[in-house]
Amino acid sequence: MKKGVSESRIEQVYQVRPEHLNGAGRLFGGKLMEWIDELAGLVGIRHAQQDVITASVDNLKFIRGAYLKDLIVLIGRVTYVGTTSMEVRVDTYIETVDGIRKPINRAYLTLVAIDGDGKPTQVPGLLVETESEKAEWEAGIKRREMRKQRKIEGF
Repeated sequence: MKKGVSESRIEQVYQVRPEHLNGAGRLFGGKLMEWIDELAGLVGIRHAQQDVITASVDNLKFIRGAYLKDLIVLIGRVTYVGTTSMEVRVDTYIETVDGIRKPINRAYLTLVAIDGDGKPTQVPGLLVETESEKAEWEAGIKRREMRKQRKIEGF
């Protein structure tokens, strides 16, 4: 069985509050990483229809900061699947009051579906339909190969 990308896509909105700030008055990177990991996990659960664990986080690039009262929008979707793992892309934006979104972060996470005993278990395939989904799938294959190479190198 294959599932479409849109079937597990999730969009979540947060507002930066005082407890989310670091000493420099910006959104603490660790808080954003927590939100990204949480959203990716929910996307993975929706796709796999079972529990998932985060195996790795790649390409976590901070493009610009976020500040008190900013609206933070995270959008997650499955981009590539293997046998028991899936890659989830999470894009993060600041949304202005007039609805304009400016990117602040992009991350790719690898999640593994697990059964009731905590053992890896098979995930549904991914139905890629649009040109952008196909391009993301091809890029996902390359990212998977890079992850394999890094593992060989001890990273």
